[in-house]
Amino acid sequence: MKKTYTPSQRENLENKLIDAFKGEMNTLSKELQQILADDLITAFQNRITVFQRIQTKAKLLTPKP
Repeated sequence: MKKTYTPSQRENLENKLIDAFKGEMNTLSKELQQILADDLITAFQNRITVFQRIQTKAKLLTPKP
């Protein structure tokens, strides 16, 4: 199950990440902040996909009582 975000949703998430990590990111230029936020969103999406696959496989391998 791969969820893709619209450009508007992705921008909204980027802004929320920048706000959440403003203390850590305030030394970066606006452009670098946006790049980092975009990378974090992509990494999160990829990680969720991996965990969903692992969970699905675990359910398939778990014997039913």
